[in-house]
Amino acid sequence: MMRRDGSPYFIAEVSSNHAQDLERCLRFVDAAADAGCDAVKFQLFKISEMFAPEILSRSAKHRARQAWELPVTFLPLIHARALARGVDFICTPFYLDAVGELAPYVSAFKIASYELLWDDLLCHCARSGRPVILSTGMATLSEITHAADVLRDAGARETTLLHTVSAYPTPILQCNLKAMLTIARATGLPCGWSDHTVSPSVILRAALHFQAPVIEFHLDLDGEGAEYAAGHCWLPEQIGPVISLIREGIAADGDARKIAADAELADREWRADPSDGLRPLMRIRDEWRSMPSSSAAE
Repeated sequence: MMRRDGSPYFIAEVSSNHAQDLERCLRFVDAAADAGCDAVKFQLFKISEMFAPEILSRSAKHRARQAWELPVTFLPLIHARALARGVDFICTPFYLDAVGELAPYVSAFKIASYELLWDDLLCHCARSGRPVILSTGMATLSEITHAADVLRDAGARETTLLHTVSAYPTPILQCNLKAMLTIARATGLPCGWSDHTVSPSVILRAALHFQAPVIEFHLDLDGEGAEYAAGHCWLPEQIGPVISLIREGIAADGDARKIAADAELADREWRADPSDGLRPLMRIRDEWRSMPSSSAAE
């Protein structure tokens, strides 16, 4: 999941902000595309297959999350809109059968931090033939390297890890962006950043200093999404300028050759001549001497 221009591959995470509303889902695809993202990501879960019965039987709060489930019938329609808008459709499966349900539509699978320990899910995603993105929030380095080995042994053809802090929102002083380098060295895999800070400075640092190959962030359309109040979701008008700034900054990197740029070629002849230190070079002065005096200064 890399871009050819060297800038980060941006993923807009819809999470549970869609409210089971198809039109709202499609608006998320449009908003991600308009903001300059490379992909839009949804989640496919069933509460009954996410939480143990001991939790659901005693927690109305967890049972209420059934209203956040993405209908499987939406998948081909979201995929079609993403294709039309030129962004990838990525989804996080939270039960094993979800991998097969998603395979015809997604460009990649994303595995959430909470499922990092579930080898069976990692293997199912790896064997799909699709690229796999794995978040590493809460995990120790040994847990991460184990998960990376499971994916590799199961045949994952392209794996990207994401350093993240599973706090919503994440305090900036706890981001520890340097851990991206530690994870990449330990696993031999590219490692990016999954953001929960809603801080432009953190995104910019991850992209421009640590050269994160992938950056994921949570997106809401209007502040009405189920997760917006927690404080970890960006709005389109917030993230769009940040993405644009990063792309623009990286475009200035160039190819490292030190030659005269096209924009400055016209001024090269107006440098001081080494013979007397006066501008322009003698060749230009000679041309001016041959001009009629009335036209030379025009």
